[in-house]
Amino acid sequence: MRGGDVAKSSLDALRRRFYLRGPEGIGDEGLIALVMGAGNGRSAGMIAQELMDRYGGLEGIGNAGVQELIGAKGVGSACAVRLLAAFELGRRCITCGREAAIRRVRSPEDVAELMIPEMRGLDREYFKAVLLDTKNGIKRIVTVAVGSLNAALVHPREIFKAAVAASAAGIILVHNHPTGNPEPSNEDADLTVRFAGCGELMGIDLVDHIIIGGNSYVSMRERDLIPR
Repeated sequence: MRGGDVAKSSLDALRRRFYLRGPEGIGDEGLIALVMGAGNGRSAGMIAQELMDRYGGLEGIGNAGVQELIGAKGVGSACAVRLLAAFELGRRCITCGREAAIRRVRSPEDVAELMIPEMRGLDREYFKAVLLDTKNGIKRIVTVAVGSLNAALVHPREIFKAAVAASAAGIILVHNHPTGNPEPSNEDADLTVRFAGCGELMGIDLVDHIIIGGNSYVSMRERDLIPR
């Protein structure tokens, strides 16, 4: 039997097991292989195992970029896109569940609990806005900027455009430090003051600005770094 036939046979067996017994009995490598389908001339199971080893597990794979995954042997562009799309759907599903559980933001800890699982492993700075109603209920969470390893390029226009579109009464800004250290920089402090001023002009309250680093966070409101 040729290599391609072996790979197809293995995938067919995984699909049958999934169909008959559900996903619980299939390991991480098997689920990755099912999402990828056939590799570029290589067994999907073999590629899945190599990806797990290379990135140290599921979290590392999910945080990789498309071009980075394409660099792995046997992973083409379509395969990389399918895989990262599956991880992104999983993240969104988790976030939706937490949003429903929290419903109303009562403290910075609520926001940290919601956002840390999604943002702690990212290798670039992501700047997000949690849009709130008049009772601090979560209306939407939007990504407004994605930066390099060192800095996110954020403009107030993007933040408040999303807030106005959602008829938000308040916003909580959240961004991550890929270094794992959540301590705010001078730039973070200046940006927070700038956004607070813009919000005051537009009648949209900047409730907080939370910085995530690893499993820790800093609330700019608790640090008294947001003008009252």
